[in-house]
Amino acid sequence: MTLELKLPDMTCGHCVRTVTATVQRVDPGATLRIDLPAHQVSIESAQPREAFVQALADEGYPAA
Repeated sequence: MTLELKLPDMTCGHCVRTVTATVQRVDPGATLRIDLPAHQVSIESAQPREAFVQALADEGYPAA
């Protein structure tokens, strides 16, 4: 399943690395695409959306 999340606080390369590491902690096999200018991340994973939303919020990137 593909999840689309808007992360308004993701603004730089450091943010991209943190978001990537967080997604991979939730699901090491997940694939993701990040559109930094749009503050958007697409995650391909079988894990539930809430697992990613909570993990990203815990890292300071709440989904809008």
